[in-house]
Amino acid sequence: MVVSRRDLLTSAALATAAFAAGEKTKLKVSVFSKHLQFLADEALADRAAEIGFDGIDLAVRKGGHVDPARVRENLPKLVGLIRRRGLEVTMLTTDIVDADTPYAEDILRTMSELGIRHYRWGGFKYDTARAIPQQLDALKPRISKLAALNARYKATAMYHTHSGINLVGAPIWDLYIVLKDFDPDSVAVNYDIGHATVEGGFGGWIDSFNVIRSHLRGVAVKDFLWAKDPHGNWRPEWTPIGQGMVRFPQFFEMLAAAHFAGPMQMHFEYPLGDGPGQVYAAMRRDLAAIRDIIKSTKTPWS
Repeated sequence: MVVSRRDLLTSAALATAAFAAGEKTKLKVSVFSKHLQFLADEALADRAAEIGFDGIDLAVRKGGHVDPARVRENLPKLVGLIRRRGLEVTMLTTDIVDADTPYAEDILRTMSELGIRHYRWGGFKYDTARAIPQQLDALKPRISKLAALNARYKATAMYHTHSGINLVGAPIWDLYIVLKDFDPDSVAVNYDIGHATVEGGFGGWIDSFNVIRSHLRGVAVKDFLWAKDPHGNWRPEWTPIGQGMVRFPQFFEMLAAAHFAGPMQMHFEYPLGDGPGQVYAAMRRDLAAIRDIIKSTKTPWS
């Protein structure tokens, strides 16, 4: 199925207008296919639909549901199966870090032909022997080249924000520094509220959201608590939705105020249990929890 650029723009414009008018809309929820990696083809599409997701964030990377080397052949087939189950392929998660990544253009050309607009990119790390401002400046030519490639295929690359040490994007203000002069419809951010809360649990996540708001095109949701590891060190421990520290109602109201209309993905980083049955049950619980939270907010999605 090939979707025209005109159809994509018309749908986006209608959705934005309805949102701005305060009309009731639906914040669609996708599952990151990594968490259903043990399923393939029809089984992946059938199970995601049965659990109740609206779409799939499809892993097109080494070890994912589609190998980048075979993307031209295999991605259209899998997307067709997923769409026939009534689900959307809201985005792709890729190994692309810049325009020179192997198979990057094959992925962009194929997703463009299929009408898929968004994909996840990134994964830069800091060199502790070099000054951070210099490293950020050095990234800009690489980002510029990727932005130009994305513009050619009308694709939006969303840098996924993680938490951790020496990771570009963990504090999020660094992403603003490197992205602020680029078109956010070409290079943008996939804001992970779980990781953002790890990095700024009291008010830092609010500031990081606001600083990157102009380049916000996707969001990922997960929850966590601080816990000690066996060595007595404090670490984030991922939990089911609603059992951790993430302030989801406030987050969704901030998303609504930003007129967010991009892909939202659910991630499941905590142990889901033994066997597929327990995995599916945990996903249903988290999906119901996130939808209940959305219903409780003062947003057009409630």
